[in-house]
Amino acid sequence: MSDAGSDLRSRLLRLESRFTWDLKREHMDLEGLSTRLQDHIDLGFGQRGAVERSYSYLAYVRYLQGRPEEAASLLSQSEEKTRECFGEESERRLIVIYGDRAWLSYHTGDFTQSDKYWRRVEDILVKYPTGSPTVLHPEVYGEKAWTFLKFSMLYYPKAIDCFLKALELQPDNSEWNAGYAIALYRTEPRDPETSLTAEESPVVKQLRRASEINPDDGVMLALLALKLSSYKKHQEAESLMERALEISPDCPHVTRYAAKYLRQQDQVDRSIDLLKRALQRSSQSAFIHHQLAHCYKTKKIALLNKKPYNNKEMQRWRRLCIHHLKEAVRLKPSFIIAMAELALMYAEDKDMSRAEEMFQALEMSSEKDESNRPFVHLHYGQFHQYHTKKEDLAITHYTKGLLLTPETSEGKRCATKLKQIAERRLSRDAADDEALGLLGLVSRAEGDRRRAVEYYEKALECDLDNDQYLSALCELRLDLQ
Repeated sequence: MSDAGSDLRSRLLRLESRFTWDLKREHMDLEGLSTRLQDHIDLGFGQRGAVERSYSYLAYVRYLQGRPEEAASLLSQSEEKTRECFGEESERRLIVIYGDRAWLSYHTGDFTQSDKYWRRVEDILVKYPTGSPTVLHPEVYGEKAWTFLKFSMLYYPKAIDCFLKALELQPDNSEWNAGYAIALYRTEPRDPETSLTAEESPVVKQLRRASEINPDDGVMLALLALKLSSYKKHQEAESLMERALEISPDCPHVTRYAAKYLRQQDQVDRSIDLLKRALQRSSQSAFIHHQLAHCYKTKKIALLNKKPYNNKEMQRWRRLCIHHLKEAVRLKPSFIIAMAELALMYAEDKDMSRAEEMFQALEMSSEKDESNRPFVHLHYGQFHQYHTKKEDLAITHYTKGLLLTPETSEGKRCATKLKQIAERRLSRDAADDEALGLLGLVSRAEGDRRRAVEYYEKALECDLDNDQYLSALCELRLDLQ
């Protein structure tokens, strides 16, 4: 590389750009991102500036896909539409776009054009100084935060950090408050902490804050309704969801959240109608297909509880569930939850080889993302317990899921499954040492060491020389001293 090229690169490395934010290709589902971003651009929904940002996101995806000319065109459109959207306030929002254009030009060998965009960034920074070289403009923090939030769940903690920094500079900005609320909503466990009330929940507090700043944000209202519903605040949740649908009747995000809410309230048919209408506007939404699959699964379970039930109707709901799960996985190949549910549905449909193949692939892929492993082990355990009837393999997977994350909903469900298996076995044989050992393991994982000691002592009475029980018992007694 020439001295000029080396100097340019060193200057570019100091730019705030998606090219300098350590966005790793292996952390992203490029095809799924591409589909969702194009869908977002075509629909034109979202907060002020959301569509303009989508052009920039898609430009970076196109660069990673080896399509630099399309990337350049998309960045040009992003710049143009940002100017149209924000007018005189657009310059600070162009810092990242110009950084991206400088890097893209550099990678395509156009050093002159790259230097031109670098100088444009410098001009903006001189015109709008932050007062400190370590502090960025809130628009840049916001752009980083939205990018992290959009590109991968692995970057959600970074998104939260960037939104907080933007809020330190502009605490009443509706965009940063909404983004921070969404990031918190996505990172909070599915089951709310039982020790917290709704009003103590950080997510609820932030959703309320964002809704107060912008009362016409239907997405914030819908998310707040869903979260309050999980805390059993049904009356307020219903009122908020009705208002969200009134404000944003055509927004697919609001529609799908409303449909999820209705399903949770046992209004499955209304949920299906809403989701079908949303699918007409947003046909490439894996989320909508996944929610439809859950609706049909709910219909299937309701039918199963009727004795006797119509086999043809049961098959109809099962096939619809499989269809929508397949679509969700096709549109978003990294959708681990939908893949695990699809594998179980294949097993229910007696396609055991396909189900086993999917679970093996899921187990391999979950090794890369530990957050998905408990969910995969839970479903793999259910596959063996209910479909292959290989209880030992079911116990192996439930145990792995429990020990990985005993406090999560998946870990607790694994614990429940293990208890059920152990108690059933003990009802047949009170001296079943393996069942007693399982109860000891579950009690230990749940933090009840004294009960765990009791179970392991009983297990040792049945199998005096079991090293595993002896080791566990010694460790527990040391902990209790």
